[in-house]
Amino acid sequence: MTLIPRTSGNCKLFLKIVKTSLSLDKTISSLEMELAVARTAKSANLNGSPVLEKPDGRGSEVRQKAFVVIGINTAFSSRKRRDSVRETWMPQGPKLKQLEEKKGIVIRFVIGHSVTPGGILDRAIDAEDAQHNDFLRLEHVEGYHELSAKTKTYFSTAVAKWDADFYVKVDDDVHVNLGMLATTLSRYRSKPRIYIGCMKSGPVLAQKGVKYHEPEYWKFGEEGNRYFRHATGQIYAISRDLATYISINSPILHRYANEDVSLGAWFIGLDVEHIDERSMCCGTPPDCEWKAQAGNVCVASFDWTCSGICKSVERLKEVHRTCSEGDGAVWSTLI
Repeated sequence: MTLIPRTSGNCKLFLKIVKTSLSLDKTISSLEMELAVARTAKSANLNGSPVLEKPDGRGSEVRQKAFVVIGINTAFSSRKRRDSVRETWMPQGPKLKQLEEKKGIVIRFVIGHSVTPGGILDRAIDAEDAQHNDFLRLEHVEGYHELSAKTKTYFSTAVAKWDADFYVKVDDDVHVNLGMLATTLSRYRSKPRIYIGCMKSGPVLAQKGVKYHEPEYWKFGEEGNRYFRHATGQIYAISRDLATYISINSPILHRYANEDVSLGAWFIGLDVEHIDERSMCCGTPPDCEWKAQAGNVCVASFDWTCSGICKSVERLKEVHRTCSEGDGAVWSTLI
């Protein structure tokens, strides 16, 4: 066997080959993902998907480019919550459209349909959407115990409609600073498989009748065990590749009782980078207020005791007044 002398030149050549190989692997991975997206879009179009038809009926729309799609999870009974969001951190009318066109930030309230499609609940949402034009409607039957299914449908629908770097899910009783959210996400733009949120590991609740009871508790080991690390459900963000993964594999992704646990489970066996971003789970005043005064503006604020802002309809304006980055911040954010 002939040995190659260990010279400086050989080492440099070896490193160059390794770098080229890694770069090629990333390119192939990216192309495979794009091909998967195209196949999913085509299949979805054939099967009555979230892919939209052009007005003239000539095939599916080209996906719109975006930086981030923010889906605000909402329910039929949450009209007052939605109005409080519109009156605080979510731009309205022409400004909402400008935010999409100039910054690539898309914001929509996300909701499915009732058990009886076309009924009074659905007609109320239709009327509200005609007024504000800020909904993303899903092929999904609304229900508290169907949140994991709704999450899958949201990401599948969003990735079919928008070609974004990131996709965010946020509850409609959480305060968000859009500029800080965009700034935070932009730090990870070069990484393909990112899962960002406030990571936690709560107890697996086996006892029936308690909130957040997990019927499949036995899958997580002995009684008293804790869940794997996952982002808390009030707000989190995932990158394009992960949203595409959910879309492609939606039929076989298992749903647990809790939506945030389900999402974490879908990623636990993948090569995914978990980012524990504590600015996404600040408390309401005085917590977020003190942090803002110290120059550490929060991405999101809510109360852990209520899994959102307690009495958000009455208090969201106060939180916005004291903890907001300023309405102009998002427009000056470098993305």
